[in-house]
Amino acid sequence: MRWKMWILTRRPWKGPRQAWETEEEDEGVEEGMEAQDDSEVTFSEHSASVFCVSLDPTTNTLAVTGGEDDKAFVWRLSDGERLFECSGHKDSVTCAGFSHDSVFVATGDMSGLIKVWQVATKEEIWSFEVGDLEWMEWHPQAHVLLAGTADGNSWMWKIPSGECKTFQGPSCPATCGRVLPDGKRAVVGYEDGTVRIWDLKQGSSLHVLKGQDGHQGPLTCVTSNKDGSLVMTGSVDCHAKLVNSATGKVVCVFKMESAASKPPAGEAESNSVESLGFCNVMPLAAVGYLDGTLAIYDISTQSLRQRCLHESGIVQLLWEDSSAVVYTCSLDGAVRLWDARCGKMISEYRGHSAEILDFAVNKDASIVVTTSGDHQAKVFCVQRPDR
Repeated sequence: MRWKMWILTRRPWKGPRQAWETEEEDEGVEEGMEAQDDSEVTFSEHSASVFCVSLDPTTNTLAVTGGEDDKAFVWRLSDGERLFECSGHKDSVTCAGFSHDSVFVATGDMSGLIKVWQVATKEEIWSFEVGDLEWMEWHPQAHVLLAGTADGNSWMWKIPSGECKTFQGPSCPATCGRVLPDGKRAVVGYEDGTVRIWDLKQGSSLHVLKGQDGHQGPLTCVTSNKDGSLVMTGSVDCHAKLVNSATGKVVCVFKMESAASKPPAGEAESNSVESLGFCNVMPLAAVGYLDGTLAIYDISTQSLRQRCLHESGIVQLLWEDSSAVVYTCSLDGAVRLWDARCGKMISEYRGHSAEILDFAVNKDASIVVTTSGDHQAKVFCVQRPDR
């Protein structure tokens, strides 16, 4: 969510560039970014930055995108055809996603208005208003929607009945959350650096990580491995922590020394963790940092294995389901594929004239869908020499 807030507040940050660069230089950079377009399809219905994208999990033929224009759209990947608009939002749509079976699609805006639509009929079937929205996610096996808000609460609803349960955290924003693969627990990170693992049925916290076990700054991201036995948390404190989800104990702490130049005297160093992910086929974890470093850690030895450098900050990373290939998107407008075993870049795809803000990969890793500050979403076909 932090990078979305940067866009909304017009924070003038694009990697190592200096604040005194002129508008003419900005235009030159964007023209350079535009020169190459590797995409197959462009979706241009948004009129402002496009913050989020999700693919329908059953067929991988539909996308939902949400943007700063207070709009969300469901559209077809093959040709960019709009199927319907998820209308009625009153603030930037920062969260959007399909249910596990693609029957429903949910959209949420920053003000806390959440709507659910039936994909087949294109009709809104449920809506609810909470406090300022921080994150939203579907349950992996049921028509159940979860969300976290700025007042510290996490919410869970059955869809479409709307039956509701709340999980009260500390009196600070619930900045990120993830339902664990067993569908019975969720891990939630908070602005005060604490992490809680919740029992969704009982509504009680199983584990609370705080103090030395928690983080020394707001949580930015949380994830889990395929069986949910390990949780990884990331924070603005530059640390990623590996946690045993059954015991709540910290297994190890990963910290990357920044490759960027040290900040001037008197200024705080901040190499925030921006994204996390586990490899499904090898004991590897990837961490994406604000300074553009993609770090590949070996979980079995708890050590750094590879370091892959980007020229600008990493926004998000995703692993392929069935290989040791990790995808990154960054503020320089490119998507890159990396072989985590050796740390080499496999390929790079460009087409946006501004930073990429979110992306999704389909099941067989043949398509990447990106969203950007250039008001567009793009579909890229992934060509790999090894398949």
